[in-house]
Amino acid sequence: MVIETRCPEETFRLGEELGRKAVPGQVFTLTGDLGVGKTVFTQGLAKGLGIEEPVNSPTFTIVQVYEDGRLPFYHFDVYRIGDVEEMDEVGFEDYVMGDGVSLIEWADLIEEILPEKRTRILIEKDLEQGFDYRKITVEELE
Repeated sequence: MVIETRCPEETFRLGEELGRKAVPGQVFTLTGDLGVGKTVFTQGLAKGLGIEEPVNSPTFTIVQVYEDGRLPFYHFDVYRIGDVEEMDEVGFEDYVMGDGVSLIEWADLIEEILPEKRTRILIEKDLEQGFDYRKITVEELE
């Protein structure tokens, strides 16, 4: 599925819609260049899960856990991962195999340890379409 958004609010709403539909154990992988709206999308997903507290990228902590929604939400940002083995140190497998919803920003950096079953999301800009235009591809992998 390909969705086009033309402002950050639309990107947020798409995340929110997916968050409302998310099920226990669901894993979202999120890729896209710096500044494409990964955090905005993630904030929408968290809102769709019923999380009210502020959601920011856990760039230096790798994972941030939110438990006040209808499902636990595990937000990973692996941009600064030097080696995939670092993911063991944060309990990656326990989170991803658990009953919460996981979202992994910069997921392409840890491709080899991602579960086969996941929802892959790619956010792309196209400045010819406008500064806030985003093409968002959502793909279910089995």
